[in-house]
Amino acid sequence: MRREETGIVIETSENKAKVKASRHGDCENCGVCPGDNAMVVEVQNLIGAKVGQRVAFEIQEANMLWAAFVVYLLPLLALFVGALGGGILGTNLGQPVLAFQIVGGSVFFTVAVIYLKRYDQAVKKNDKLLPVITKILY
Repeated sequence: MRREETGIVIETSENKAKVKASRHGDCENCGVCPGDNAMVVEVQNLIGAKVGQRVAFEIQEANMLWAAFVVYLLPLLALFVGALGGGILGTNLGQPVLAFQIVGGSVFFTVAVIYLKRYDQAVKKNDKLLPVITKILY
């Protein structure tokens, strides 16, 4: 499933563009003020949109759901698994369980954050995952 958004092209390079899109419905028809409510999205520019043009672009919702899972749930799951594993290890070694839970959770959380950084870099290099400009509105 795809979701269509609109925005204004603020920069172009080769077959990519940066589009300023609004974060809420009130700005959807305007797009004049950058403010805190605007986001800049890198998109594929296969139709040759130019700076200043208002465009429509499509985002694959499956990519958005996976990204939300990776960014929000993966660190929490890692923290939980690390604390659980640390607790089990502490119990088996006859040591204070809380200390092992804290260390285990911290280590797994840190590993998850490092993974997220690398995953983000890999996604940025994959043009197939970028939103695509579908039409120039004006």
